[in-house]
Amino acid sequence: MKKFLTLILIVVIASLIGGLYGILHDQLTYTISPEYYTKFKFYQFGLMDLGTEAIFPSPRIEVSVVGFMATWWMGLLIGLILGLVGLVHKNNKQMFRATMGAISVTILIAFVTGLIGLVYGRLFLADTDINWWIPEENLVDKKSFIAVGSMHNFSYAGGLIGLLAGIVYSISQKRKHVSADGEAQ
Repeated sequence: MKKFLTLILIVVIASLIGGLYGILHDQLTYTISPEYYTKFKFYQFGLMDLGTEAIFPSPRIEVSVVGFMATWWMGLLIGLILGLVGLVHKNNKQMFRATMGAISVTILIAFVTGLIGLVYGRLFLADTDINWWIPEENLVDKKSFIAVGSMHNFSYAGGLIGLLAGIVYSISQKRKHVSADGEAQ
């Protein structure tokens, strides 16, 4: 029963962490390319109807809304998977500790992979004929728009790669605890 409640707690915390990650991620990418939001993301997430450029008095608030909406569900999915893997641990305390460590590993890998995507987008994709929807009208900084789009795509891929690494991390913590307890592996 304690492990089941711990699983629920992990899923809730992971969803909130996922949303917070999205908020911080999108604040960074908004700084790099405001147009990515004013000409794309605000429409994609239904904060504005298609038409002219979306201008808000405090756009950082809307950027936060987009960031949370874009990633809370990824946190839920990652938390559920890592929480289920965490059930292999001896008790709920080890489960919680190992799973939160695995979530940290996942976040770190997602962020680093996103930064790689940003650099890749800026250095290689920005000067190519990419097959994405890009608003051609009045786009002032196409290179930054593409770099930020690349960062977003790479971040999701990094989340999946990080999930795999998080699973490995959690299982390695199980082996660590088994060795520390003097039991056979």
